[in-house]
Amino acid sequence: MSVFFYVLPSLIIALVLLLAGKSVRRSLELRSAWSSGLTAEARCLRSYTTVSGGGNDTSVTTTLHHVYEFTTREGRVIRFEEANGPRTVIEGDIVPAYYNAERPEKATAHAPSPAKAAAGTLGVLVFCGVIVSFCVGFMITYHEAVSSADGFFGG
Repeated sequence: MSVFFYVLPSLIIALVLLLAGKSVRRSLELRSAWSSGLTAEARCLRSYTTVSGGGNDTSVTTTLHHVYEFTTREGRVIRFEEANGPRTVIEGDIVPAYYNAERPEKATAHAPSPAKAAAGTLGVLVFCGVIVSFCVGFMITYHEAVSSADGFFGG
């Protein structure tokens, strides 16, 4: 059963590292779209919300999503979905879309805000670092406790 005390923290570490990687990847995609200099008029095709939480006295989180469509300079029609957009954008509205020519499907309708994006990514990375540190510390402490107990009992 002692393997459980290594496997569970290792799984948590793996999930946290995936979260960190996803956060960094999205930050790089935003930076690429904003710095490319390419924009297009995007039409909001749909907006909807998703709700998570609410069970067992947990808080409810509502996320607003928008689906946009635009045409690149090369004439390609691109459709993308984005979370946490402005609540004032409704179906049919035209907004600027920022995109990179190599990956227009990673476009964004968020206004350029590199400092805010970097701060958000840094916050996620710090949070992930704390979780990983806790898990590693837990595994080291458990290992030392088991090792000293084995030595104490002559095992």
